[in-house]
Amino acid sequence: MRGIMIQGTASDVGKSLIVTALCRLLANEGVKVAPFKSQNMSNNSYVTRDGKEIGRAQGIQAEAARIEPTVWMNPILLKPRSDQQAEVVYLGKALETLSGRGYRDHYYDKGINVIKQALNHLQDEYDVVVIEGAGSPVEINLKDRELVNMRVAELADVPVILVSDIDRGGVFASIVGTLDLMEAHERQRVVGVIINKFRGDLSLFEDGIQWLEEKTGIPVLGVLPYVENHMIDGEDSLSIRSQFATVKEAKLDIAVIRHPFISNYSDLEPFLHEDDVSLRWVDNKSEWGQPDAVILPGTKSTINDMEYLQINQLDHLIQNHVEQGGHVVGICGGYQMLGEEIIDEAGSDTGIPNCIVRGLGIIPAHTTFYREKETQQVIGTFHSGTGLPTSQQVEGYEIHLGKTIFLQQGSPFLLVNNGVEEGYFAAGGQIIGTYLHHLFHNDVWRMQWLNMLRIRKCLPSQPANFLKDGKDQRYDDIAFQLRSHLKWDLLKNLINQWDSR
Repeated sequence: MRGIMIQGTASDVGKSLIVTALCRLLANEGVKVAPFKSQNMSNNSYVTRDGKEIGRAQGIQAEAARIEPTVWMNPILLKPRSDQQAEVVYLGKALETLSGRGYRDHYYDKGINVIKQALNHLQDEYDVVVIEGAGSPVEINLKDRELVNMRVAELADVPVILVSDIDRGGVFASIVGTLDLMEAHERQRVVGVIINKFRGDLSLFEDGIQWLEEKTGIPVLGVLPYVENHMIDGEDSLSIRSQFATVKEAKLDIAVIRHPFISNYSDLEPFLHEDDVSLRWVDNKSEWGQPDAVILPGTKSTINDMEYLQINQLDHLIQNHVEQGGHVVGICGGYQMLGEEIIDEAGSDTGIPNCIVRGLGIIPAHTTFYREKETQQVIGTFHSGTGLPTSQQVEGYEIHLGKTIFLQQGSPFLLVNNGVEEGYFAAGGQIIGTYLHHLFHNDVWRMQWLNMLRIRKCLPSQPANFLKDGKDQRYDDIAFQLRSHLKWDLLKNLINQWDSR
């Protein structure tokens, strides 16, 4: 197989962004290129056109490569449901929930087989495959049955580039230490090093580059800058810390409930690019403040996270916020929490059949969890009962267990996919519940909703900030920016001339 694998000295060193940039750079040169990650662990997922679920990073990377995302680009997705268990999504479909040991004991051989199948499929369809690793390739306690790093490089027979994050410190130790912990045959695959997230004067680091190359015998293929506000969706919980780390002073204060098992937090990323909006996480009542709006995002474990709100007394704060006229939006699991009751009939959310927990009681509805998950891309319009323009289109996707049933007549929010009523809309938009992920990626709707908040605070309305139109250009911008700091021709030669023998 012609390809390259990007591995890291740790999680969140920038592997996903680098793979995205490489996919766009190669696509821009006329190469038919595809991304691949054998096994992803993330609650930030992507729904393909045929309704399959893969890691969000691989969906974004496929977009950068200008190809349609498929399950072959991420055949295994693990979605954490607790500290000990994760849902296994295999070729785009949820199969079961297992402990870490249970997964390692029962899925290794099955995992190897589907990885081989996926690699063969991609090799037949594409000229080059850019493969992303996970975490570190030298997790000694996991190496005997790993499915994500050097074992995959061997199956694909591709060279490896090792990436390290200089921003977190210890870059020399992390690179040299990682290489020293590799087996000799593994280290022979490492053909280059990339240092990521560099800030400051690069001339002050030239001695460091020389030392690394002399110490390891491996070329440094680039020192990449720290890219601010790259607007490429994050992948996992560590990305939350980096992408949402800064809380700015702004006229609109939006509080986001940070569930322990938050999922698809990319729903919130467009707000980071609104000048008058401050987006901040709320974990407990001491952080509540006086928000203009509250968003309850998706969760991989609705009932566990609902109980978390109750234990931390956030449920009363949300209820009081609504009673005082504050705005609230619940998305997916957050929508389910807004109802009066959540019933785990099949045990598919908690593992305990017929487990029942009370919700926030803000929406007159109850949700029942069954076994089958709904996953689909969605195109819809606003329901006539909302008073919003019924000709205005919104797009997104659904990934959820459970069906929400209204206990009394209420106004649906949307008409989706052939006129199906979806969601809940009340008090002129003060209360909104929906299963539609990426609702706020619809630029005109985001403007309309923010203007509701602005008007309530006697602030002037603002025009739409069109982020969606520039998405493809951002792939080009990131690719161009990183290429200028890479030994690009050398990197391409390493792909084209690799011979493990």
